[in-house]
Amino acid sequence: MAQDVKESFAGAPAARKTPTAPTSPPAPAALAAKVRTLGPSMTRSMQRVAEAVAADPAGCAALTVTGLAELTGTSEATVVRTARLLGYPGYRDLRLALAGLAAQQQSGRAPSVTADIAVDDPIADVVAKLAYDEQQTLADTAAGLDTVQLAAAVTALAAARRIDVYGVGASGLVAQDLVQKLLRIGLVAHAHSDPHLAVTNAVQLRAKDVAIAITHSGSTGDVIEPLRVAFEHGATTVAITGRPDGAVTQYSDHVLTTSTARESELRPAAMSSRTSQLLVVDCLFIGVAQRTYETAAPALSASYEALAHRHRPRGGTKR
Repeated sequence: MAQDVKESFAGAPAARKTPTAPTSPPAPAALAAKVRTLGPSMTRSMQRVAEAVAADPAGCAALTVTGLAELTGTSEATVVRTARLLGYPGYRDLRLALAGLAAQQQSGRAPSVTADIAVDDPIADVVAKLAYDEQQTLADTAAGLDTVQLAAAVTALAAARRIDVYGVGASGLVAQDLVQKLLRIGLVAHAHSDPHLAVTNAVQLRAKDVAIAITHSGSTGDVIEPLRVAFEHGATTVAITGRPDGAVTQYSDHVLTTSTARESELRPAAMSSRTSQLLVVDCLFIGVAQRTYETAAPALSASYEALAHRHRPRGGTKR
């Protein structure tokens, strides 16, 4: 198996473990988020279809598969492939989602898109635009998050003997955030940003362990390699990524997809990806705390008590 996994890392598909149960199509509110997330990885013809349904859901909902293909200058097969990539079994399901999204927009619940931050924007405008984009990123992530995959990841974490989390750069900060939360409820967890240490630790993982890779691009080699090693050694593997079709998912039992706000010159992807990743991390933590409440609650109380003296005012205490 080791040789098979190594070959799959070079390009061939990896041997998969038993997949989780199939999930239902995304809700209408998740459609725009799916288009924003998956658009960059689509072919140009599929992008035309995705952009059309996101821009005019009401108009596209009224079209047959042939009509949408003609509108976008593509083929019926491309329309169907786009629908499936967005998470819908077929074009009929996509049309239903488009109709639902159109109804939401007509009711006034769908927000308009803000302009990019300009170099000469007043600071008040910067605050307003960033706040809007952060809210949109969180809403998109929540709408598109697969709760079946999330619940399965929570179950694995709650029963884990040991948890390793891999991330570099901004994703490394998110990895540290998850680990410090898990430690406070009594779980054994480690964050790894050094790729060498990540791999040497991954070889120690076994079937009762969990490895989590955090990578917005889904293609960060320093994160994929230790996850591959953990996968090879039988650990349950989880990917938190903005690219559900990225290379990291080849070695992931559970994939948690994040969404991002639009990248601009003054707002790099690392900012928006971190926002959505932190939401997923919080969902994982709360889910695990619920599952392990009898041990998690006392552990969390003990950690608060251990730090309480550091937050009390010293007053006139003499040194």
